[in-house]
Amino acid sequence: MSTGWHCPTLMMYGCDGLAPWLAGRPERTVTLLVDGAVADAAITGLVREQLARAGRRDTEVDTVVLAGPGDLAGVAGLAGRARDLVVAVGGGSLLDQAKLAVLLRSGAEARTRLEVPQRSGLILLPRAPGPRPGLVAVPTTLGTGSESSAVACLDFPRGKRLIMGSVLQPDVAVLDPVATGTLPAALVAEGALEVLFRLTGLYVGDHADLPTEDALARTLARRVVELGYAPGSPAARAEIAKVSGLSHAGWVVLGRAPYAGKGWYLANELSSALGLRKMTAVAALLPPLWRAVADGDVRLGSARRLRRMWAELRTAPAAAELPEDPADGIAALIDAWGVDRRIDADADALAAVAPRTVRAWGAGLPMLDGLSAADIHGLFQQAVSRRELLTA
Repeated sequence: MSTGWHCPTLMMYGCDGLAPWLAGRPERTVTLLVDGAVADAAITGLVREQLARAGRRDTEVDTVVLAGPGDLAGVAGLAGRARDLVVAVGGGSLLDQAKLAVLLRSGAEARTRLEVPQRSGLILLPRAPGPRPGLVAVPTTLGTGSESSAVACLDFPRGKRLIMGSVLQPDVAVLDPVATGTLPAALVAEGALEVLFRLTGLYVGDHADLPTEDALARTLARRVVELGYAPGSPAARAEIAKVSGLSHAGWVVLGRAPYAGKGWYLANELSSALGLRKMTAVAALLPPLWRAVADGDVRLGSARRLRRMWAELRTAPAAAELPEDPADGIAALIDAWGVDRRIDADADALAAVAPRTVRAWGAGLPMLDGLSAADIHGLFQQAVSRRELLTA
């Protein structure tokens, strides 16, 4: 259970505050880490302008353009190029790479922690690493909340792993609607669903009632539902980004069981093992996961709290006509938002994901302890419809 909370990340709404902040900083040399998809985007130009206004000359700014999710070797290479300050502009994967590159500059212990062989999908970082470069995160996608979270994901030979530690929180997060201005509606909807998945997972997965924290979680989740039905405007995108950051920290998570959101571990393995988009896996898994909870599987969550959360979500104006049953209702919401939840999977490949999931997150590990490979395989089978499940 989390017993304390601190958030060192300074939140900025809009790029205009970046130059004044930089002007008061001692760091002179900057690594500008940019996702290849936004190298020529308006937000990258705005960040460059802010660097120039803060007196950082072109010779003091090293621009690195990246593509792809990266791995430990790639992150280590980035660490070698990291200057006094790293400004990262991109989606969640790029921000995670930036966070880990900065981490590796804090000393040998951090790299050793990442390189030690282990079966667990979770890597916990030391509390007090050495000095590291400063980090400014400018997210260009919605939903991950990586710009303010204390976690990062990275590809390893055995699959994607979750790395956790307060040192990963960026110093500054810049939320600007310009950064998400080119996102298609489908990706905005996916971002809203990711935030909803995180909020509801923590709430439903923990059986304990925390009146103030519960009320806040339900309010934020309801707000996301409102925004998910009307995601096109800059204001809506900015609001989704705000709630995404709030869903990672503070009173939303304080006092919660640390591994309450079991759906994340399941969706992570389903997506990485089958080569699926993360939110396709989430969208496919969420209805059967909620069905299992509603039917009384207390290992996955509280049926009572699920009903309370769903009743709250249905008070959002656009959601009033959704089915009263939570599992049917969330399926209808996902379809209304246009998020793809169809999975084509070979039966043998699907069966192989379950023991892999147990190895990484269960079998004595606390994340999915108590769930067998058969339990998990059953959920995965329900996530793939009979029409779409391919026989080997």
